[in-house]
Amino acid sequence: MSRIGKKPIAIPQGVQVELKDNVIVVKGPKGELTRDLRKEINVAVEESEVVVTRSSDQKLDRSLHGLTRTLISNMIDGVTKGYEKSLDIVGVGYRAQKQGDKLVLQMGYSHPVEMEAIPGIDIEVPAPTKVIVKGINKELVGQVAANIRKVREPEPYKGKGIRYSDEVVRRKVGKTGKK
Repeated sequence: MSRIGKKPIAIPQGVQVELKDNVIVVKGPKGELTRDLRKEINVAVEESEVVVTRSSDQKLDRSLHGLTRTLISNMIDGVTKGYEKSLDIVGVGYRAQKQGDKLVLQMGYSHPVEMEAIPGIDIEVPAPTKVIVKGINKELVGQVAANIRKVREPEPYKGKGIRYSDEVVRRKVGKTGKK
């Protein structure tokens, strides 16, 4: 039995969880999230908790058990607290700014890189070298942050580029001149 999968998920005050035809809808103070569930996994909403069980002991069912429980837990956390990823921009002349609902990055290319806003995701630029991605959907917040980071990933010699705030860039030693 999956250790994660068999834990019930507590539903906090102010959150509604509805289940209809293998579709779960979670409504909370920050918004609403919907997800289609696999038919191999059984989900039951009991009073103030959600219980996830599997129909058989096949390998696919076992692998989906803990995953489904974690996805539902992330949905509940998202509509109550929300998620946030912070990115730092390192390098001379590298900067970010908001223009309307677009994120414009100056990353040393011949052109500025513009990224369109995605519904449900809020991008903040508190400083020219800091970008914060916020939202209620954990997957979407992570994907948008990864797309921003992909514009110029940190390089190993000087560490220039876009990195997560908690990321440690492994540095390499450069070439030494011949004497």
